[in-house]
Amino acid sequence: MRDVAVVAFAQSPGMAADRQDDMAEILLPVMREALASAGIDRSEVDFWASGSHDFHEGRTFAYIESLDAVGAWPPISESHVEMDAAWAAYEAWSWLQLGEGEIAVVYGVGRGSLAQDLDQVTNTQLDPYFLAPLRPHQDAIAAIQAQALIAAGALDEKQMAEVVARARAGAVGNPAAQVSGEVTVDELLAAPYLASPLREHDRGPIGDAAAVIVLAAGDTARRLAQRPAWMRGADHRMDSHYPGTRDLTRTDTVGIAADKAARQAGFAARDVDIAELHTEYSYQEPLLAGALELSGAINPGGGPLVARPTTATGLIRIGDAARHILTGRADRTLAHATNGPALQQNMICLLEGDR
Repeated sequence: MRDVAVVAFAQSPGMAADRQDDMAEILLPVMREALASAGIDRSEVDFWASGSHDFHEGRTFAYIESLDAVGAWPPISESHVEMDAAWAAYEAWSWLQLGEGEIAVVYGVGRGSLAQDLDQVTNTQLDPYFLAPLRPHQDAIAAIQAQALIAAGALDEKQMAEVVARARAGAVGNPAAQVSGEVTVDELLAAPYLASPLREHDRGPIGDAAAVIVLAAGDTARRLAQRPAWMRGADHRMDSHYPGTRDLTRTDTVGIAADKAARQAGFAARDVDIAELHTEYSYQEPLLAGALELSGAINPGGGPLVARPTTATGLIRIGDAARHILTGRADRTLAHATNGPALQQNMICLLEGDR
């Protein structure tokens, strides 16, 4: 197996809804920025991988539209996952390790605002016989998990508000953020409930955006980046899609994925300087931080609680974790991505820079 690194990352500004641009138009400037940052053009790319949801677009094979920003002639080697593009990055990482090529580009385009009722989409992830017909909305399922943690004494609403306050403060100056600014814990706790114990600010704002990372192997990575962010280990684990069969106060799949990734990387989650966690709700940060035994900074730019473009958020976690290394801010970082109800699927990626 060869060493593979992130050598460039770019993302578009956070927008609640983009009704002016189609999928390719959102992606194109971000793609150009990422390729320019790596100092390459599309002819040098050996593999393309993407993630998006046709459900959000309301039409089949909608992701094909994004290829207008890539260019499909001459013919390209390309793959697509119908979920967060973090899983496309996992595929590209594996592909490069096997020696199939030298450079891969991964992109995600999130257009969650297109669905008039996003819960009609998220319900398709649930058990189709017993749970989906009840049409529980995603915030209600998240609220059940948050309430389970509170009942177990592992969390309280003040801690959730503190997570939000820190995220919004960290997002000041972050062009990708949809919300930012100083806010007090008392102000947050005074807001009405969305689905008790969750308030509107406890969930990340869904928006439209694109993100692109460039991966390269071995000496190619060293040529394209002064300090590559080496993906030392990554693993993905999934739990039941029926929340009622799980202990919602635990995230066993996170711990398993972290252990598997640590064996590959040679260091554990607890050893990283910065962690970028895919926290779609505020209560998930202390839950994940505890499971991973984190002691460093978490989502210093605000994370998904200030911008959550569907199917691109997990990829952005990998991109941000890599950027901390590319810019010399950190030596070791962790990226976490999730998909499905109540942290059903979890991926852990451990990255490291040359010391």
